[in-house]
Amino acid sequence: MNLREEYEKLEEKILSPLATLSSKSKGRLKKEEKCSIRTDFQRDRDRIIHSKAFRRLKHKTQVFIAPEGDHYRTRLTHTLEVAQIARTISRAIRLNEDLTEAIALGHDLGHTPFGHTGESALNEITSIGFKHNEQSLRVVDYLEKGEGLNLTFEVRDGILCHSGDLIPKTNEGKVVKLADKIAYINHDIDDAIRAGILTLDDLPKECIKVLGKGHSERINTMIRAVIEHALKYGEIALVGEVGEATWELRKYMFDNVYIDSEAKKEEEKARSVLKQLFLYYIKHPEVMPKEFYEKVQVYGLERIVCDYIAGMTDRYAIHEFNKLFIPMPWKLKF
Repeated sequence: MNLREEYEKLEEKILSPLATLSSKSKGRLKKEEKCSIRTDFQRDRDRIIHSKAFRRLKHKTQVFIAPEGDHYRTRLTHTLEVAQIARTISRAIRLNEDLTEAIALGHDLGHTPFGHTGESALNEITSIGFKHNEQSLRVVDYLEKGEGLNLTFEVRDGILCHSGDLIPKTNEGKVVKLADKIAYINHDIDDAIRAGILTLDDLPKECIKVLGKGHSERINTMIRAVIEHALKYGEIALVGEVGEATWELRKYMFDNVYIDSEAKKEEEKARSVLKQLFLYYIKHPEVMPKEFYEKVQVYGLERIVCDYIAGMTDRYAIHEFNKLFIPMPWKLKF
């Protein structure tokens, strides 16, 4: 029995017309034999979970750089929260959960150390520009395993289009794009309150009146609004009163937490670390690992240096900086 084919038939029976069917995928960059057990989207999800880039997310900043405490979000826990929210929405409106989950788990694979601070630092110092969503696609297309993961078109599109003005071509991708915002708005509030930067009373009262006081209550309100709109209008969007309150709350977070707050006091140090690493590797590309240095002729020096730095965890970037720029004690031999 071909279990994949059986599951593809089941998708055709139970999923909404809004869903993307595994059997209708536009395929991969390189053709390969299909799995007899898993659909193409299930294979993509598994490839992402088992990748080194995914594991490194546990030591990459979400918002707080080097926080003292075990309960602050990292890029990995953020990714898992996005996946949970996106799957809840997709299941409720009968979209393809496997596609949704694969996109969600892969959307931040290209994020730099030190979060968006690192992203902006690389974007400023390189002449070719740097965006984390484009780097995430580059990770799954070229960098992971030295040849990429050969994911499906639909997953690759969702990863690329989860950020900025790009619009995903699948409804599952649109769900992840919204889930990303729902997740970070709420968990960043939670972390900011934990850090003493905000109190619940500081949050805009009109927004809280609409969305709810508690963390789970606000998430539930946003998720329900997306689901109800999708079921009624066949459109993936967060609009109306809940949408307006959500985007106002997001603006509040940018004004009070993401920019010039106590949470960001280490930013300039982080920016300096990545910029100095970039300049050093541009002058001394041979000190990069062999698998990167060998690709300079293929992709160009700046792109490879960005690839190398973007793949670092926070602590590895600091380790490399210390090794290259901080004098080490001279060890006496007795």
